[in-house]
Amino acid sequence: MFKTANAVQIRVSIDEIQPDIWRRLVLPVHWNLEHLHLGIQAAFNWWNYHLYEFRIGGLRYGEVEILTEDATDDDPRVFDQREVRLLDFEQGAVFSYHYDFGDGWRHTIMVEEFLTLAAKPKHGTCVAGERARPPEDVGGVSGYERFLEIIADREDPEYAETIRWCGGYFDPEWFDLSVVDKDVRNALRSDVKRRLYQPKPKAIPKK
Repeated sequence: MFKTANAVQIRVSIDEIQPDIWRRLVLPVHWNLEHLHLGIQAAFNWWNYHLYEFRIGGLRYGEVEILTEDATDDDPRVFDQREVRLLDFEQGAVFSYHYDFGDGWRHTIMVEEFLTLAAKPKHGTCVAGERARPPEDVGGVSGYERFLEIIADREDPEYAETIRWCGGYFDPEWFDLSVVDKDVRNALRSDVKRRLYQPKPKAIPKK
């Protein structure tokens, strides 16, 4: 007997950075684009205080009132993100998510597979991923490249200030599935708090 899908597996990656910074998420199909926004924010631990939008087939989706405030006649019309649900997409669909119009973080989202789980999912989960996302407000792709150069060179005159700015530690290869999965599970909670900095590795006790 045919069973209706109750979850969808998607892959989200940050554009223009190599190797890929990506997350694979399994989300409830009834989630709309606003929920998806919160799920992506949680998966990358973005701080969710910049503007964002989805671009699907040349159309813009997001918070209509905010995104149309400074729009010109040439800008595509903005549609309400809450009117599009994940179950409205087809398997293999690809669209984009743009966060922080200043730094310009563009993400590519691919709908990989619709799933029928034994229990209807009540929250999202992260099942895979690689690499840490760039620090908030680092200045986009070019700013991130410069940031990595600075923290890799202790002799750089900007090293001390930069490493202090990012919390004293940053590993571009960091990814902890248990930490990210917990963040995604709590993505829709109104009281959720973001980590300001990347978790530091635990010191190995001396024998």
